[in-house]
Amino acid sequence: MKTVNLSRRGFIKMTGLASGGLVLGFNWSCSPADATKAATVVLEPNAYIKILSDGMVTLMSPVPEIGQGIKTAIPMIIAEELDVSWNNVIVEQAPLAPDLYKRQTAGGSQAIRQLWTTVRTAGAAGRRMLLEAAAREWKVPVTELTTSEGVISHEKSGKSIGYGEIAAKANDIEIPDEVTLKDPKDFKIIGTSPKNVDIHDIVEGKPLFGMDMKKEGTVIAMITHPPAFGMKPKSVDDSAAKAIPGIKDVFTITTFPEDIETRWSGNNAFPELVVVTGESTWNVMKAKKALKIEWETVTPGENTEDHIEEMENQINGKMTNPDRIDGDPEAAFKRAAKVIERTYSAPFLPHNTMEPMNFYAHVIGDKIEFEGPTQTPERLRDVTAQIMGIPEENITVNILRSGGGFGRRLYGHYGVEAAMISKKINAPVQLIYTREDDMTQGTYRPDYRVRYKAGIDANNNLIALTVAGTGTNGGPVAPNRFPAGALDHYAAKNYTLESNISTGAWRAPRSNFIAGAEQSFLDEVAEACGKDPMDFRMELLQRAKSDPVGEENDYDADRFIALLDLIKEKCDWGNEAEGVHRGISVYYCHNSYVAQVIDMVIKDSKPILKKAWCAVDCGIVINLEGAKNQVEGGIIDGIGHAMYGNITFTDGVIDQQNFDKYRLIRHGEVPETIETYFIDNGIDPTGLGEPALPPIPGALANALYRATGKRLYHQPYILELEGREIKLG
Repeated sequence: MKTVNLSRRGFIKMTGLASGGLVLGFNWSCSPADATKAATVVLEPNAYIKILSDGMVTLMSPVPEIGQGIKTAIPMIIAEELDVSWNNVIVEQAPLAPDLYKRQTAGGSQAIRQLWTTVRTAGAAGRRMLLEAAAREWKVPVTELTTSEGVISHEKSGKSIGYGEIAAKANDIEIPDEVTLKDPKDFKIIGTSPKNVDIHDIVEGKPLFGMDMKKEGTVIAMITHPPAFGMKPKSVDDSAAKAIPGIKDVFTITTFPEDIETRWSGNNAFPELVVVTGESTWNVMKAKKALKIEWETVTPGENTEDHIEEMENQINGKMTNPDRIDGDPEAAFKRAAKVIERTYSAPFLPHNTMEPMNFYAHVIGDKIEFEGPTQTPERLRDVTAQIMGIPEENITVNILRSGGGFGRRLYGHYGVEAAMISKKINAPVQLIYTREDDMTQGTYRPDYRVRYKAGIDANNNLIALTVAGTGTNGGPVAPNRFPAGALDHYAAKNYTLESNISTGAWRAPRSNFIAGAEQSFLDEVAEACGKDPMDFRMELLQRAKSDPVGEENDYDADRFIALLDLIKEKCDWGNEAEGVHRGISVYYCHNSYVAQVIDMVIKDSKPILKKAWCAVDCGIVINLEGAKNQVEGGIIDGIGHAMYGNITFTDGVIDQQNFDKYRLIRHGEVPETIETYFIDNGIDPTGLGEPALPPIPGALANALYRATGKRLYHQPYILELEGREIKLG
């Protein structure tokens, strides 16, 4: 049990108590319309909660839903502390309302972690106010009252009353100075597996997503951006396009003026665009293809081969001014019996969201109405206000469910584009990207290159390790993560390759590459030391626990060790069947710990992923099935992109512009079985949306090595395996 002390001002700031919530959304147990026919809102203790007269409770979910299950998870937390039955909950998506809600951002696997206390407090405060109302009504001490599933009971008198019956009498109850939060052992909803609140509408194909947007009078808009990074439009022949029936206009716009500071959320390589508007998506697409555009080169186009050479030059040679250094690695290498040095790389990757970028915007004078899928609604509002000179308070953003995000929808340029087009044509606009538009626009996962070097002494102990990494517009190395802290001699350094190819956050930024490289290298070092891969990692972690080097290590060795103990038990490590080839990987990122094991067999000269185990320490799990889905999705996504994902450039032009040339994982290539286990340690929730992806490329590479005898250093792995007898789809 936990008590939260709050001043009135602090509580109002935390929960938005001074203002009521906004009703916009969806209910999986009954529709809002059906609920409100028979019941009215009788209590709004804060912006997260509305209690109806019939005992139904509307809970607001403020964070954008991008498939991570947040629209279910946050209301589960509120309902837990409010102590209502989940069957009596209506869930609704809140619009952007920074004055009412804290952190309306989907990214970094931080929503639950950062909102945990806030939304628990909101639920507990509502419960306390209802208890106070009942105590006053029955003239009994509030300490004698209990709650369960939306009912208040007084054991001594035998009285009970539902929340809906007493809620109206709680309106004049003072905001509590402190609230008591539940002890986790008393949770009834948290840790269970209720259905995703949108599942019925998704299955039935009801409108939930931006692409479903249908508003009367809306004009369809599409853009054409330059075919290569470093180009801009010079002239446009739109005669053929305008001749297509239903086409309204063709024009050029500049969405991000050079004198505007857009911050990271305005990341966009193509501020100058050619726009086509019309009555239907089909006709606009035809007109878009009919455009004859002359482009001019502003900066030389970049090539993949040049990137590889430049990055190799950056990490080659002696490391200077490292981001972290412990001991004297160079001296340790000189006295080492064996030195191993390996280079790993990975290419650019697109996000491949199932739903391409789209947004609705309607500019009316000095006001803007937005509606669409975004991970950063507040950033979209702020940057649009800056660019268009419209006060922030005049911009509304209604958040729709996203058909995938993975970091792509952190960047709001497509919303800005929709607003500027709407202003230009003086009409509401639905901007829609094609798949090619999105895959060639940029905001890619950067390409990376990293070099590891290890020194091993005569007793087959690892005594020194260095890592130097670089990447487009930012390096991948996290200097203070494992194995930092486990070695007397260690150094880490990031370099940056500047590029006009726009890059951005891609699921588990940096970690999505460096984890696989690190874990592949540690496996090779373990083999060189003649040690079991599991034992080798445990040995290093025991050193980090008992005698850590440095004070900036950003992981907990005990949690790592517990994780390895769990997965070792679950996969029965060391007792795999004959013909089974096993790889392991373990990594910490986004405040969580993940260990993974893959079992592979060779059948008809083809590697088959038989089974994957995953052990996760992410603190308290909110929705158990939802969490497993997150983990399994991350594993499949990580395997697919590590094995097949590849974006290359020739003179600034992307070589893979759609799925005909960009390889995605197929159903027959995923593990036949995935088992997921969570460590129950009672720690407050940490991240989960991203941590399951980074380790799996390492486990995959290590299993492939044992199956094929070939160490893999460069993603996509398929390219290194080609030419062998093994057939890979």
